[in-house]
Amino acid sequence: MTPSTTRSRLVPMRPRDPHEPGRTASSLELFFDLVFVVAVSVAAAQLHHALSEKHIAEGLMSYGMVFFAIWWAWMNFTWFATSFATDDWLYRVLTIVQMSGVLVLAAGIEPVFADRDFTVVVFGYVVMRVAMIAQWLRASRSAGESRQVALRYAGLIAIVQVLWLTTLVMSGTTVVIAWCVFVLAELAVPVLAERRWTTPWHPHHITERYGLFTLILLGESLLASANAIIEAVHDHESLGPLIALSVLTLVVTAAMWWIYFWPPHHTAITSFASSLRYGYTHYFVFAAAGAFSAGIEVEIDSITHHTELSEVAASYTVTIPIAIFVLGIWWIAIRANADRVVNLVVPLGAVLVLLDPLIPIPFALTAFFMAAIVATLVLRPPLTESAGVA
Repeated sequence: MTPSTTRSRLVPMRPRDPHEPGRTASSLELFFDLVFVVAVSVAAAQLHHALSEKHIAEGLMSYGMVFFAIWWAWMNFTWFATSFATDDWLYRVLTIVQMSGVLVLAAGIEPVFADRDFTVVVFGYVVMRVAMIAQWLRASRSAGESRQVALRYAGLIAIVQVLWLTTLVMSGTTVVIAWCVFVLAELAVPVLAERRWTTPWHPHHITERYGLFTLILLGESLLASANAIIEAVHDHESLGPLIALSVLTLVVTAAMWWIYFWPPHHTAITSFASSLRYGYTHYFVFAAAGAFSAGIEVEIDSITHHTELSEVAASYTVTIPIAIFVLGIWWIAIRANADRVVNLVVPLGAVLVLLDPLIPIPFALTAFFMAAIVATLVLRPPLTESAGVA
């Protein structure tokens, strides 16, 4: 039976084989990621403006709240897809509905930063989650031993969405408190749903998906590097510093890519507990990568005198996200696959980048320390690779 014939009818949504050979990201999953490029880009742009205008606490809070909605919706679809993806027409339609929710959410990000208006973001988020409920209900019909898990997911997600809708009638501090509580409720859903039986996941497929999303976020940093060059063309007085910033941004972004993909990530999710640690820690990894691109834009503003931040504060908008990104990857993937030298150099290098704002050359020490980390990783391969483990 050809793929086109299969997609013209509904296929039973049975659990996928976690050891399926050659499992890779589908074109639908790659298409799905494209809408998140939009949402992440808007969130990073709004964070940039908030930081440059010295609204640091408000900007970081808004960014953290919005980024949770982006990350959690993406992650839930990704883990569901690794377990139950069918690629028939209904699965595609429901996925596209989720994509529409992402676009609605992206449209609501600016009001969150400007007026603390969460109406559009909540609406877009609920659209995504309702489509996810439909996916879980469909999966429950053919899930076999995972049927109860699928039903628990559907029921628990539905309850939490009702809670999210109540924020539409809240205002002020109450909304922030409610968000914190409801975020904890969302994070508890997988723990409660899979407490007796877990859904299958494909380690190589799921970690490939995380890697692809990381590339999307790092792409935002490369865009910021290009913006530095573009700005230099129009500002000849700051030509040297802007070109230097662009080069250093490329060096650091390449180092972040190198560090992220150095360890064999699939070895980090060997149990349900480790998969939760891997998945949840990626919130900080992803958010830091997005904030890094915003920090580069703030540095450009600092060089061209378009920000209210001091030079030191502007530098910290770059170095803190880098440190969080590197420490996060070290904790969930590098640590268990590295020898003593790597386990010393990586976290130490991440902490040392925080010294960069203390010197007058923006970003120079950071590039040096990141290059030193990469050099160490080149000389000392992962332990699993040395042992010949695939």
